[in-house]
Amino acid sequence: MLSTRVHDLLEAPDAKLVIERAQAILADEANRRRAFREWLRDDVKAEFINGEIIMHSPVKRRHLDATQNLLILLRVYVHKHDLGAVDSEKALVGLTRNDYEPDICFWNAETAASFQDDQMEHPAPDLIVEVLSKSTTGRDRGIKFEDYAAHGVLEYWIIDPVRKSVEQYQLDEPTMAFASAAVLYDDDTLSALTVPGFQIPVRAIFEKQANMDALQAILAA
Repeated sequence: MLSTRVHDLLEAPDAKLVIERAQAILADEANRRRAFREWLRDDVKAEFINGEIIMHSPVKRRHLDATQNLLILLRVYVHKHDLGAVDSEKALVGLTRNDYEPDICFWNAETAASFQDDQMEHPAPDLIVEVLSKSTTGRDRGIKFEDYAAHGVLEYWIIDPVRKSVEQYQLDEPTMAFASAAVLYDDDTLSALTVPGFQIPVRAIFEKQANMDALQAILAA
């Protein structure tokens, strides 16, 4: 995909002018990105996407519940089995051009072992989870979908708290794009591809009792 776009650009008679203009724009954007990182505070949820600062509004209760329910299960499981690190919302993921704060991230043990206590920027995770809201759906299915795959995120879950569903995407490494999703609902089981052995009922993301039951099963295993 990337090589095709490069080939198409180089075929254009004004390729050199386009590249020079793009380099100037990206240089200015890099300066604004540095300023963004200096400005970013613990009490602000914001992302830097294609040169723009995207501020996040408060989300609805169902979004918070789904995020926290999954975070609890994933973090407890990963910590119990010493598989790596799990973070939520305020972990800054710095990719080539953009800075994101995904709802949930998982890094394997080798990557997590390199983290420092004063570290703010993190590399591309193995697994990213985004919970849809009205203001974020376009980005979660658009720029983030493409950017995460292009930077080697192996697995991407899109959770819809209204439909109570999970779309599970896996990276196709030859094309560096996400393959077609498995769409899972209440009665289905979600099995992570990048977190060895992690398996939960989908309803545990959305229902309090199912979440407690899943947590007890993880602790008892």
